[in-house]
Amino acid sequence: MEVILTQDVKGVGRKGQKLNVAEGYGRNFLMPRGLAIEATSGAVQQMNERDENKARKLQREKEKAMELAKKLEQVSVVIKSKHSEGGKLFGAITTSQIVDELSRQHKISLDRKKIELKDHIKTLGVFEVPVRVYPEMVVKLVVKIHPQD
Repeated sequence: MEVILTQDVKGVGRKGQKLNVAEGYGRNFLMPRGLAIEATSGAVQQMNERDENKARKLQREKEKAMELAKKLEQVSVVIKSKHSEGGKLFGAITTSQIVDELSRQHKISLDRKKIELKDHIKTLGVFEVPVRVYPEMVVKLVVKIHPQD
């Protein structure tokens, strides 16, 4: 019997996978629990359409990430902050401040969780901050910390 799994089933397969299983296993275990549906031509076509839509959505997300990466590589964020005589800041620059300034200065919205800042910035200077715009795509955003007048 051919079935399409509607959920991941340990030891059997992953969601969306088309499998050949024993008749009794399919009818008495998988189907009643909602773990699988019978692989009719309509169900297979629906699964293929869902896969195509998912692939198109991932492609659009990747294109948006590439556009964002190009924008981020071309801009720099300037943050003015109070500091002591040695160039140390009173407080620290956080990912939230970087996102706010990026939005205010360049009209680029970004989720603060995408900024991979290991430690808060605590001194004046120019920093390259890694931003993960897509799971396998990281770009460097230039952040300049200037003294506040």
